Amino acid sequence: MEKVSALKDQGNKALSAGNIDEAVRCYTEALALDPSNHVLFSNRSAAYAKKGNYESALRDACDTIKIKPDWGKGYSRKAAALEFLGKLEDAKGTYQEGLRQEPGNQQLKEGLQNIEARLAEKSMMNPFAMPNLYQKLENDSRTRELLSDSSYRELLEQLKNKPSELGTKLQDPRVMTTLSVLLGLNLSEMEEEEEPTPPPPPKPKQTQPPPPKEEDLPENKRKALKEKEFGNDAYKKKDFDTALKHYEAAIQHDPTNMTYISNQAAVYFEMGGFEKCRELCEKAIEVGRENREDYRQIAKALARIGNSYFKEEKYKEAIQYLNKSLSEHRTPDVLKRCQQAEKILKEEEKLAYINPDLALEAKSKGNDAFQKGDYPLAMKHYSEAIKRNPKDAKLFSNRAACYTKLLEFQLALKDCEECIRLEPSFIKGYTRKGAALEAMKDFTKAMDVYQKALELDSSSKEATEGIQRCMVSQTMRNDTPEEVKQRAMSDPEVQQIMSDPAMRMILEQMQKDPQALSDHLKNPVIAQKIQKLIDIGLIAIR
Repeated sequence: MEKVSALKDQGNKALSAGNIDEAVRCYTEALALDPSNHVLFSNRSAAYAKKGNYESALRDACDTIKIKPDWGKGYSRKAAALEFLGKLEDAKGTYQEGLRQEPGNQQLKEGLQNIEARLAEKSMMNPFAMPNLYQKLENDSRTRELLSDSSYRELLEQLKNKPSELGTKLQDPRVMTTLSVLLGLNLSEMEEEEEPTPPPPPKPKQTQPPPPKEEDLPENKRKALKEKEFGNDAYKKKDFDTALKHYEAAIQHDPTNMTYISNQAAVYFEMGGFEKCRELCEKAIEVGRENREDYRQIAKALARIGNSYFKEEKYKEAIQYLNKSLSEHRTPDVLKRCQQAEKILKEEEKLAYINPDLALEAKSKGNDAFQKGDYPLAMKHYSEAIKRNPKDAKLFSNRAACYTKLLEFQLALKDCEECIRLEPSFIKGYTRKGAALEAMKDFTKAMDVYQKALELDSSSKEATEGIQRCMVSQTMRNDTPEEVKQRAMSDPEVQQIMSDPAMRMILEQMQKDPQALSDHLKNPVIAQKIQKLIDIGLIAIR
């Protein structure tokens, strides 16, 4: 058993240091000697989760529960693995099962609250995924009879599981009726109103178990708490030497409490002794894991290590430890600091990569490939050139030409817009943007862009001929319905307009009453959307 304990400690240290493979190896060797040790399975589950091997993490968590079904930590491990695997409902059920075994487990309570919040957010994004979907449809006369149709129920399940297919189902009047019920809209102009859903009863206040009274603690712990209080007072007064002495005295009285070591680390952090701060944090984590300290205290120590690296502008190391802290316990301030470090590091790497000379080399290779008609290779070289010199507008223009040749018109537009932003007087940016819009048969916008090109150079042959082509194409337009639909569905702006229930209602109203168009065109936002649908050929005004 001594060897098992030594391997476990070795694994814990490796896990704290971020050496995940070593930690897994140690726990595996220990389990070979003691295959009924639930703590080893739990620890290896945590290591697998940090490695991103969530299936193995789930398997070890299940073994943990099988060996010790009344231990809350096993359920936390299993729920976390399920959450990473995207099985949110199963994760929720696991938290609930764990709380039935250990009702006072704070980690399980917080985990359940978090997963319920994620599920609620998910259902808000997809109205067909709301928990009381069928009840709400049953209560409304517009959808009550539809529920007796098995094909309608299949449609609801399809939209619940694949909300991305909503855009393709909007032609079905049942979908529009269902949306009007779920979103509280009245798209069919009926006067009957849905009964308001009564507000949910207030949740009972959660009461935390009271901490043990000081007089109930052993004498050594009482003395340690007194020393901690003295240390805290000195810390607030920035009397750091005195604070360190009192925290050291607290450690001598109670060496099993990681808080006092962590407090010493906080003092060195304030003093700028970041190396010593990290050393003490690692020691505190080791003591905390040995004595099954609250995971939030472990997270706090890991975050302090991350923040110390951040102060020294060692952002890669900072991100490593801040992510470790978040894997123990997610808090907004640590998440924000981690995102800040990632942003700075990404920007530093981006700036370090910039080299105008190498950008010219890549551009030259791109030009050669373009002339040979190898547009994918040309695009690759232009992309490399852009990374090397992201301020060169001409590189975006060249890559836009590649995208146009490859029929990737949306990407071509994006590059043209960046080109124009970087160099508003560069006429190629406008003519290539016009060509992309023309290829997409968005002739009105294309003519506007060509006109801007002519304002820069009134003798531009490309712009003049572009306007002439668009005018001819606009008057002779005779697209098949399938071509119009295909073009419309490939345009993100059109997709957004057509998935808007309010716009669907307006279009239906216009179809029934053409005179309603003039009223709607008074609203500039609606007028702009209708003009977009006209330009794309989806609707026609006669």
